[in-house]
Amino acid sequence: MIKPLLDGVEAIFIPIKDPHISAKWYEEKLGFTLLYIEENAAVMKINEHSQTVVTLVKTENHLPIIFPGNPFGVGKYFNFLSQNIADTYKNLLENGVKVNEIGGEGDTKFFTFYDPDGNPLGVCQ
Repeated sequence: MIKPLLDGVEAIFIPIKDPHISAKWYEEKLGFTLLYIEENAAVMKINEHSQTVVTLVKTENHLPIIFPGNPFGVGKYFNFLSQNIADTYKNLLENGVKVNEIGGEGDTKFFTFYDPDGNPLGVCQ
């Protein structure tokens, strides 16, 4: 067996229109913590224990992230983890976030929701 070359994910980069508007949304709707913000980006911590940061990057001629059509049925590039997907789903709905229905089989459940710039983001448990 070959020893893995990589240890994890340091950052996720999401294209957005305005770092200030998006950072506020990610704080208020998802509970992320703003580490720092500048004219072209906002860097946020998912939670205090996560090594991965989310970097919201201002893009020119913004278009939401689009995952190419595929027979596997995936439509987003990553899933955030949730300890209780039903509570996460309910909280997002109550906070006016656009969400798709919960899907999955057995113990694996997931759904897609959308940030204010129309980027599809996933939640999985």
